[in-house]
Amino acid sequence: MTTVRRAVLTLPVAPLGPDNPLPALRAPAGAGAHAVDARTLAELPRDMARGIGRAPLRSLLPTPLRDGYGRERTPADLDTIVIENDRLRVTVLPGLGGRVHSLHHKPTGRELLYRNPVLQPAAFALNGAWFSGGIEWNIGATGHTTLSCSPLHAATVRAPDGGPMLRLWEWERLRDLPFQVDLWLPEGSDFLYVGVRVRNPHERTAPAYWWSNTAVPEERRILAPADAAWHHGYERGLDRLPVPVTEDGTDRSYPLNGAHAADFFYDLPEERRRWIAALDADGHGLVQTSTDALRGRKLFLWGTGRGGRRWQEWLTEPGTPGYAEVQAGLARTQLEHLELAGEGEFSWLEAYGPLAADPATALGDDWAAARADVEHRLETALPRAAVDAAYTAWREGAADTEPETVLAAGSGWGALEVLRGGYALPGTPFPESTLGPDQEPWRELLRTGVLPPPAKGTGPGAPLVSAPWRDMLETAPADPSTEYHLGIAQWHAGDRAQAVRSWERGLHRAEVRWPLLYCLAVADREDGHPARAAERFAEAFDDHERRDGGAVVAAALGREAVTALLATGRPGQAREVWARLPDEVRGRGSFRFLEIRVLLAEGRPAEARAVFDAGFEVADLREGAEILGDVWAEITDEPLPDAYEFRMRPSR
Repeated sequence: MTTVRRAVLTLPVAPLGPDNPLPALRAPAGAGAHAVDARTLAELPRDMARGIGRAPLRSLLPTPLRDGYGRERTPADLDTIVIENDRLRVTVLPGLGGRVHSLHHKPTGRELLYRNPVLQPAAFALNGAWFSGGIEWNIGATGHTTLSCSPLHAATVRAPDGGPMLRLWEWERLRDLPFQVDLWLPEGSDFLYVGVRVRNPHERTAPAYWWSNTAVPEERRILAPADAAWHHGYERGLDRLPVPVTEDGTDRSYPLNGAHAADFFYDLPEERRRWIAALDADGHGLVQTSTDALRGRKLFLWGTGRGGRRWQEWLTEPGTPGYAEVQAGLARTQLEHLELAGEGEFSWLEAYGPLAADPATALGDDWAAARADVEHRLETALPRAAVDAAYTAWREGAADTEPETVLAAGSGWGALEVLRGGYALPGTPFPESTLGPDQEPWRELLRTGVLPPPAKGTGPGAPLVSAPWRDMLETAPADPSTEYHLGIAQWHAGDRAQAVRSWERGLHRAEVRWPLLYCLAVADREDGHPARAAERFAEAFDDHERRDGGAVVAAALGREAVTALLATGRPGQAREVWARLPDEVRGRGSFRFLEIRVLLAEGRPAEARAVFDAGFEVADLREGAEILGDVWAEITDEPLPDAYEFRMRPSR
């Protein structure tokens, strides 16, 4: 019989560390890596272009930036939930976005996923911390979800067949939408069933995004029912290419045939069954299929170039085999967002399991025959009609079922929204008991109309930015803390001039000035006043230093101040700020690299080169970042050492 139980997994782990204390007022760093240039956009199908241009993120609000992790890993116990029948054992990490860490097929002893042997955060999520491996559930906007390293609510529920089912759920804050992921193993099944629902409890239409990303060993052939794919690299293009053999004669169905990191979004015909498979040299591997609502399929590969290989090492242990990703999403490409009607939902069912094909056919040169063989074997193992029937049984008979045994707790933000909006969300309760310290000031605002100030000596607290909370802030007594939060909500709404006025009013009466100075500095920089922005960043750092507010805030403000001062040609002031940072902060890789930039601005290239030669690691280096190579090129014409080679596109 199927069981659902708690367990513990021990891995080498780099701890997440503290969140960045500064409000994330700007668009996600590295967002340009997923952009499409204007020329390409004009040539795309009209509906695709609309989806790409729909509701781009102007900031990460209200979520925090997660950049407090490092590169030092030590063994740690991770809470897991194991779903098991006589055929499969599924290991889930509820505290890390509900990631499926392992999908083990018991009769063959095969691991169907790429299972990362370490947990190493890296700056790939929209808000920073993310890790590789397994199956991840991405909701929000183009990129990896802000919940990549966050806890989800988890509980057992009755599956459609009466057995136990694991439900994961949370409130996604970028788009203000609740969602659920239900995982179950029918008795005797070789397939993990996953029912997903994204709901919009509001009256307004909301932009919606979902991609389920599955990591598989990269020594695989990737097959999908398509003859063409939209290719997206890191050069802002989106081109429709034939598959598997592209115009340059390369068979792109093998990830290791690519030199550079790239996405291939398969152009699936409307009437075809949705599936994607990753098979090894013996014809064995993983297949994923779904109901038709999950329209898109994608291959992501790192490529064989130096940058791609370096990223593979960065995300795991050196010497570990690499991985690729097979993905499934609501839209044709990962660059698009759909419209989810007010009080509507998107729901679908996915299935993951083993597939054994004839290697001579599935890995042969006849693409049509290879696809037909895989599709036939999938239909034999799990008929399309069975997937549709399972979806209907889940949606009509289990999706609204209330949880039975709580296994893990997520955040209190959903409870706060339900308390404010009075939403009825059958199947995904957000009880008031989950409210915590971050939500308490906002519950007080809801109850009394007054936002209590932060405790003396503490930071300003987590922001909320949706229209109802903004309305409450506008009518609350206008003390400095309220003006700070009101300005953040106005900034998020696009009313930047009013946000600046709110922050300036708050600054006039504030005892603790650095939070408001930081916001005003960002506004200055965004409005094209870099010199004034640099002055305000430096003033914010000074104010915090006088109060001895701790290394976390000092690091965040110091990094902003030094960067802004260098950008405006003031290396002396930048050096002064850098020197006043705590020793522990200056020793971090990102600050050693910042010192290199200061040294270059001071005209000391030999000393800058010495820091490179001594070695450092920028733990929160962003996906697609080329800054290490650019700065190296200012020092020398020598080739960039492998340790600093993270470029994901052809050399310019």
